[in-house]
Amino acid sequence: MTTRILILTVASAALVGLAACNNAETEKAPAEATPAPATAPATMDPVVGGAPMSPNETIVANAAKASNLTTLVSAVQAAGLAETLSGPGPFTVFAPDNGAFEKVPAATREALMAPAGKADLTKLLTYHVVPGRMTAADLATQAQANGGKVELTTVQGGTLTATVNPDGSVTLTDAKGGMSRVTQSDVLQSNGVVHVIDTVVMPS
Repeated sequence: MTTRILILTVASAALVGLAACNNAETEKAPAEATPAPATAPATMDPVVGGAPMSPNETIVANAAKASNLTTLVSAVQAAGLAETLSGPGPFTVFAPDNGAFEKVPAATREALMAPAGKADLTKLLTYHVVPGRMTAADLATQAQANGGKVELTTVQGGTLTATVNPDGSVTLTDAKGGMSRVTQSDVLQSNGVVHVIDTVVMPS
């Protein structure tokens, strides 16, 4: 009789333990099966003049969206360079913002934008363009091998000197000794790269 009671007690304990395990697994299952909330991918496109610059669009298409490059876009169109800068390139463009053009005397700006000034305007704008795609890292690498400076031959044929400063910023010195600072670098385009500058550089 005692043996029978012992067997029944052990069996009952085993059943209770099994039921407890099953309940614990049932309670854990929903928590383990809950999927993590989806996270929307963040955009990495740089913003110029309040507009995102797509690396899949051309230099001209992107510049046309930037509120701080409207004068440059008008000048490119007046010089008949829009088609060229929409071509395959690649080009590196040092793009003066609206504030940079405002530093140029009003009479000079008006003369350049007039039909009679097209040749001079073309010379000025192509002085801001360097063949190939040169990022800030490319400039830094070349500068490191040349005492901190890089001489760039522009599409116009003149030379721009880019100085990479200790803090990583880039300063341009033009043929007349004028200086301009890169305020936003590495704006990648489908046909090159744009670096926004704060002063118009002048060819000789």
